[in-house]
Amino acid sequence: MARHGCLRKRKNPPALAIARLATGATSSHTGNVLPSFLGPIFASAGLGALIGLIRQWSEQTEHGGKTDFGGVRTHTFWAMLGCLGAVASRDFTPLALPVVITVVAAHLLVAHGRLADPASPGSTSFAASLITLFIGALVAWDHTQTAVVVTALTMVLLGLKQPIHDWTRGFTATDIRGTLQFVAITGVVLPLVPNRDLGPFGGFNPYGIWLMVVLISGLGFIGYIAMRLLGTRAGILLTSLFGGLASSTASTLAFSRRSREDPALSLDYAFAVVVACTVMLPRVVFIIFFLSPALALRIAPAFAAMMIPSIAYGAWQWWAARHTEKGVVASPTMANPLGLLTAIKFGLLYATIAFLVKVSTQLEGQSGLLPLSFVSGLTDMDAISLSMANNLRSGTVDMKMAARAVIIAAVANSLIKTVLAASLGSPLLRRRVRSVLLVTAAVGAGAALLV
Repeated sequence: MARHGCLRKRKNPPALAIARLATGATSSHTGNVLPSFLGPIFASAGLGALIGLIRQWSEQTEHGGKTDFGGVRTHTFWAMLGCLGAVASRDFTPLALPVVITVVAAHLLVAHGRLADPASPGSTSFAASLITLFIGALVAWDHTQTAVVVTALTMVLLGLKQPIHDWTRGFTATDIRGTLQFVAITGVVLPLVPNRDLGPFGGFNPYGIWLMVVLISGLGFIGYIAMRLLGTRAGILLTSLFGGLASSTASTLAFSRRSREDPALSLDYAFAVVVACTVMLPRVVFIIFFLSPALALRIAPAFAAMMIPSIAYGAWQWWAARHTEKGVVASPTMANPLGLLTAIKFGLLYATIAFLVKVSTQLEGQSGLLPLSFVSGLTDMDAISLSMANNLRSGTVDMKMAARAVIIAAVANSLIKTVLAASLGSPLLRRRVRSVLLVTAAVGAGAALLV
């Protein structure tokens, strides 16, 4: 009896497991097997169907309603295959998932080889298919959150196929060269520069200087790419927003010059200059926040007050023009801010200001910082702002002086842009911009005294 009982216990365990799975039987140790197995299957099928839906819609839109090689059903099956292959590899044979991947890849390669077939899959279909397999595998391996993120990214890339193609067709050789230079600035130069204080008073840290170059270049890169994505279709308002993110000084120059070429649109270009100069203020707070959150929070109320004149002007102009029908206003051409020469110039300016701040604090205490901040703000807001944030972290300056120096630089920057707009713009733009920016500078001067 005992022997027969032992034999029955050892009888074909895989078959018994399959039988239990099919009938829904459970034991006290294994828990409810059936629902726990079906959950990943349904999750994988859902994620695969989402990818297939976007893929099928994209191809039908591009090819006039024709269905591509892989649509909703195909990607659903592939995700389920990936899930089942991962489960089989874990519980039965390690070769199950590799075999599934190999078979699907071979099928896609054979289909791709049929050049006469217009629905044969291309590289995008091949990649999306294999990714769908691995999404099913990730779900089976209890990495559902990762699978959802990968699914979302895949859907975005598939859905943006045509917009990406249209966007890249608009690239110029200058855009590509500037982008490559930005990559060199970030990935090649930065790891090579030494990270130690050099020179008199330890005023030069090559790594710290170039890190600031990378930060500013990266922000300019985002703004410029946004402008290239939007193009002239977005009109003057959105271009001024992203232009202020890339370079408010360049935006002021471009829009002011354009107002002379097209005086009938001077009000629009004046508004664009004001918007670009206003965007510069939260942009500076955002940059400083990465280095010194305390300083960013200290100057935020002052900068918010400096934004009030521009917001009031924008609301007034919107109210005055709310019944005026206007078409899309073409945006002025703006230069790529990513050039290596531009980065080197900023690096030299930042290094000079950082050194002068170090010398000023060493020899004269902090009394010379405010004049230095004003002069620096006439040329560039970022250099003095980053220098104050770094010196506050190192204890070279106190919070009150650092905040006051950044605000004074913003006042100087508003004044120099007033001069630029008055020198290059049409008479109407000159009057509007001068009124707004002079009030902005006055508010900033008062905030600097009260900080």
